[in-house]
Amino acid sequence: MDPDSVKSTLSNLAFGNVIAAAARDYQKELLDKEKAQASSSNDEVDLDELMDDPELEKLHSDRIAALKKEAEKRQVLQMKGHGEYKEIGEGDFLAEVTGSEKAICHFYHKEFYRCKIMDKHLKALAPKHIGTKFIKLDAENAPFFVTKLGIKTLPCVIIFRKGIAIDRLVGFQDLGGKDDFTTKTLEVLLVKKGVISEKKENEDDEEDEYQENRHRTVRCSVDPDSDSD
Repeated sequence: MDPDSVKSTLSNLAFGNVIAAAARDYQKELLDKEKAQASSSNDEVDLDELMDDPELEKLHSDRIAALKKEAEKRQVLQMKGHGEYKEIGEGDFLAEVTGSEKAICHFYHKEFYRCKIMDKHLKALAPKHIGTKFIKLDAENAPFFVTKLGIKTLPCVIIFRKGIAIDRLVGFQDLGGKDDFTTKTLEVLLVKKGVISEKKENEDDEEDEYQENRHRTVRCSVDPDSDSD
């Protein structure tokens, strides 16, 4: 065979291999671009379409309605004296314990050190458990109910459900018998006795969430040009 012909054939084969390799690289690059675009399109979310989703809108509306209902319930309870630890007189006792479904009344003596300890813990719990009314009554100024309820040792915390005394804490005997019990220890005991509910971790944020959503709605409804002339 002619040497020049062989050289030409080999050269053509080499060139063909280069072209084939380039074609494969080009095809691979196109596939990679298509995959990247597909991945990008999957990651992108049309927020306008998402906000127009009727199911999502219903879930949002239901959540706002539930938060609003809870906020209204809290307002009603606060009007009844819930959410604070307050002192009452003997003449107010019946109205206070019968006016709420759940109530805790601490019969105390102003000179007793242990009564002051109980005061501190009940005062801390009252704002956290708004579903229960927290009150205290000076035992010296309430002889009728002290006798009627058979109170002999102070501090004495009487637990009421619908105006009926269902349980009591006498001294610190259910709290370890020591003065250094924690607020949490008292809280757990009251939960077990059914006069307060166990606190949810996110419960304190629900009112804030409702208020934020309500303010956002108000802001969105205001005409942005209302202040311009």
